[in-house]
Amino acid sequence: MTKSENYSVGPNSLAAFERARQLMPGGVNSPARAFGAVGGSPLFIKRAQGPYLYDIDDRKLLDYIGSWGPMILGHAHPEVIEAVIQATGRGTSYGAPTEAESGLAEQIIEAVPSIEKVRLVSSGTEATMSAIRVARGATGRHKIIKFSGNYHGHVDSLLVAAGSAAATLGVPDSPGVTPGAGQDTLVLEYNDSEAVQQAFASHPGEIAAVILEPVVGNMGCVPGEPKFLKTLREETRKDGAVLIFDEVMTGFRLALGGAQERFGVTPDMTTLGKIVGGGMPLGAYGGRTDIMDQVLPAGKVFQAGTLSGNPVAVAAGSATLRLLRDESPYEYLDQIGARLALGVAKAASDAGVPHCVQQVGSMMTLFFQAESVRNWPEADRSNREHFAKYFWGMIDQSVYMPCSQFEALFISREHTVEMIDQTIEAAQAVLSGF
Repeated sequence: MTKSENYSVGPNSLAAFERARQLMPGGVNSPARAFGAVGGSPLFIKRAQGPYLYDIDDRKLLDYIGSWGPMILGHAHPEVIEAVIQATGRGTSYGAPTEAESGLAEQIIEAVPSIEKVRLVSSGTEATMSAIRVARGATGRHKIIKFSGNYHGHVDSLLVAAGSAAATLGVPDSPGVTPGAGQDTLVLEYNDSEAVQQAFASHPGEIAAVILEPVVGNMGCVPGEPKFLKTLREETRKDGAVLIFDEVMTGFRLALGGAQERFGVTPDMTTLGKIVGGGMPLGAYGGRTDIMDQVLPAGKVFQAGTLSGNPVAVAAGSATLRLLRDESPYEYLDQIGARLALGVAKAASDAGVPHCVQQVGSMMTLFFQAESVRNWPEADRSNREHFAKYFWGMIDQSVYMPCSQFEALFISREHTVEMIDQTIEAAQAVLSGF
């Protein structure tokens, strides 16, 4: 192995990144992959199986990213792969309706409490963009509320005080987003019930929708507090605004019905991605029938997509949801998630490292600060240098964590208790060197 920024990165990955940087902005097709938050060069992956990634230098890594959430069943699950192979053999795209689309729609509607009708799209970003447009069309209003540190994809009107990669790179708002695109977006602090009440009092009858992650995964793992979620439901219902849960991360992960099932709060609309496509590019948005019937051709709100309902992606998603329904992993994931959280917290405590571990089901973040995190300003106090040292230390222990302090890790059904304990031991070894 050679070194990059004093950490082990194989020569093949180094060469691959140098080549990629000549071809793509920053050498990547999505910002976090460039390892900008932790320094050094990224590892290039050649294959994945179960809970493991294998890079092009033949390093085997225990994976806690899971393609940023979709791989709840582990990588290359044989039944999902077989469904993809079968679908591909029949053609990769038709541009015409299929019965498989209706089958996946039925699975989504059956699982997710808020969804009575659903529209399939090709990404989570497309789902949130469409949901906002539909909410505005259904209400005839313009303003929306989002929360600092919540990331809903690179939609102009939502890329305001964004979390995730934008926050990691220190760019709270993106160049190229015009002032007009965000002028109807009200940005509040997450978990601030009083701010929500004040916003509705200040703008009665003007707010089309409130969109949020019920458990944020893009400023680290930060759950919505019960009072906050209840206030959102009450205020939107009283004012006639649409409550949108962005469950691109949490959908089918925290429960089959997502965070809304787990917390017992039912929004008006829900956006989905990641798990719903079984690792293939697929998203969805849905909600109450009266809202969804505003969408063309049933209504007048325009939304379309050449690859929406792609047969290969639908096959992967349908197989994944069937397995999650028939072989529910959620109790097990809760157990091993709690085991990992407790073990990592103890490792940090034993090492005298200021920390806070937050975990909901199979999502978790080790924050390098002593206080609990409820919102973006609190998350922003975390020690980024400590995180980078931890990240590369875990890489040297063959454990692949998210490459940003502000991204939650994800556990899959393929992670065993023994693997969790090995990860805790790795964390102990790394943190003891702080």
